Amino acid sequence: MIRALPPAVGSMFFVLVFFATLAAFAISAVSGGGAGLVLMPVLRLGLPMAQVPVALSIGSAVSSMTRIGLFLRHVEWRIVRWFVPFSIPGACMGAWLLGHVSPVYAELLIGLFLLANLPMLWRKPRLTMARAAPGPGLLGVIGLCAGFVSGLTGAVGLLFNGFYLRYGLDKERIVATRAANEIILHLLKIVLYVYFGLVTREAVGAGAVLAIAAVISTFGVRRILPLLSEALFRRLAYGSMVTAGIAMTAMASHALVQTHGIGVSTQRVAGGTNARLAGFGREVTVEFRRHEPTEIEYLIGLADLPDGIREQAEQLASGADRVVVEAVHSLGERSFELSVQRGDEVEKYRF
Repeated sequence: MIRALPPAVGSMFFVLVFFATLAAFAISAVSGGGAGLVLMPVLRLGLPMAQVPVALSIGSAVSSMTRIGLFLRHVEWRIVRWFVPFSIPGACMGAWLLGHVSPVYAELLIGLFLLANLPMLWRKPRLTMARAAPGPGLLGVIGLCAGFVSGLTGAVGLLFNGFYLRYGLDKERIVATRAANEIILHLLKIVLYVYFGLVTREAVGAGAVLAIAAVISTFGVRRILPLLSEALFRRLAYGSMVTAGIAMTAMASHALVQTHGIGVSTQRVAGGTNARLAGFGREVTVEFRRHEPTEIEYLIGLADLPDGIREQAEQLASGADRVVVEAVHSLGERSFELSVQRGDEVEKYRF
């Protein structure tokens, strides 16, 4: 059964998506791409994580068609003929993986990768154009990676923006060649998402809103692109990469914190402070004491104790209502702490 959003929430969400898409695709059209990555945090407000790539692929497919129609004569076909064939198997792998794992880990890695472009904002344009153009073999590898990331997250263009910039293409050719590279990829992903059962009514609705707004934005900025200098275009491209990186890293980090219960807390105790670090089903306590070495403690099982100590601990814990075992690490030392509760009384032993 397809889950439906409450009418009020759904309407507000689609309105937000529409105006966010107008802005994102307008920026994308004058910076070489990146609308999909910028829109991911917005779509996550109203769609489950696994539905975001579906909506992005629908909207991006229509956007790519529009850009090809407007900039067809600028397409660099020598790149397309090597990029596209290798991107197809990559997209199949990414779409298959999306049905089995959460894309949040990929989003975090992509976000960090995009943030690494921050220094490019201050480099002189001639330094960003000085790299040698990739050969056919590297083009195939880039296409494979682009297809995989796109299949898993639904957006990929901005991640490989640096490749287009270093290839020496001017702004019109970047926009046109990217659209030609990605149109088949987006259409294939939609088919794969349907096959793997990832398409829902909400995802199709959001994708349709994306598509309408993307077309409006593309026509709206058609006259703006020729007015931009190459230097400004490149700075906008890298600026979009960094902006998307900030948003993706923040959203992915928040999702990981919630999913794995990651948290930090402190507690004042006699003689110092305890800091508790939780996450991934584990908890670590760091004890800071005045005039004493700092200790790190974490829970372990009786079976994890060394043989000689385990036998003593099992005897002491025999018949107990509750048993807690902790490994304790301090500078150059390792010990174990056993807490044994019988009724209201708790006895502690140190080994």
